[in-house]
Amino acid sequence: MRIPSIYLETTIFNFPFVDDSPQYKSDTLRLFAEIKTGKFKPFTSEYVKRELEDTKDTEKLAKMTALISDYDITVLPSNIEAEQLADLYVSAGVIPEKYSTDAFHIAVATIAGLDCIVSLNFKHIVKHKTILETEYINAREGFKRIFIHTPAEVIGYEE
Repeated sequence: MRIPSIYLETTIFNFPFVDDSPQYKSDTLRLFAEIKTGKFKPFTSEYVKRELEDTKDTEKLAKMTALISDYDITVLPSNIEAEQLADLYVSAGVIPEKYSTDAFHIAVATIAGLDCIVSLNFKHIVKHKTILETEYINAREGFKRIFIHTPAEVIGYEE
């Protein structure tokens, strides 16, 4: 059976360390547990690493960045093709220019041919409009469909 490739957006590195969203924390911790067992092939990007570096709490920053090495997460580099695709999302009004890094997340995962983006960013990524319009742009530009889900939508639940 083929192992799904998933892109972990910045919010996924934050939620294991929050106390005010127990369900999101639980789902995210379960996602990391399933990554550890080999259920998913995890990826992230230089864009995520840059966003994580904005964290003021140095202890939390160390924990979040440690997840990348602890779970053997492949870091995709920024590249011109992803930036051009992200620019298409922004110019089409899918994602506001002020939040163009969110467009980069979708673009870099698309360019890499990954199966799914996992995010808890409900403002600009896990959003019906974003899913539909990025799918349209990706198809128009010759890329395969990339699914966008929350951790709860991709993890397994014990019966």
